Amino acid sequence: QVQLVESGGGLVQPGGSLKLSCAASGINFRLYAMGWYRQAPGKQRELVATISSSGSTNYVGYVKGRFTISRDNAKNTVHLQMNSLKPEDTSVYYCNANWRNAYWGQGTQVTVSS
Repeated sequence: QVQLVESGGGLVQPGGSLKLSCAASGINFRLYAMGWYRQAPGKQRELVATISSSGSTNYVGYVKGRFTISRDNAKNTVHLQMNSLKPEDTSVYYCNANWRNAYWGQGTQVTVSS
């Protein structure tokens, strides 16, 4: 049974930081590209960042320089370090694992507000 479990969301003030984590089980983690997506109320789910099985990273333009994706293959975990958070970053953040199949976590809420 494949499980992706996100953690680390919460309420933070503008300019603050959060680190999201996603723990994967039931897959050969090192073979999967991992990604973070987000979905705000009334909007479509959108890509935030991805990291390939070899460690290559890709970011959507509006998070470049603020967010960093990383992976720990020994712990089957992917992280998203989010700095300089803005109110428009408020969303539910989802972890994605993609290789021959795609899997999703249940999401973790990030709220940026003063």
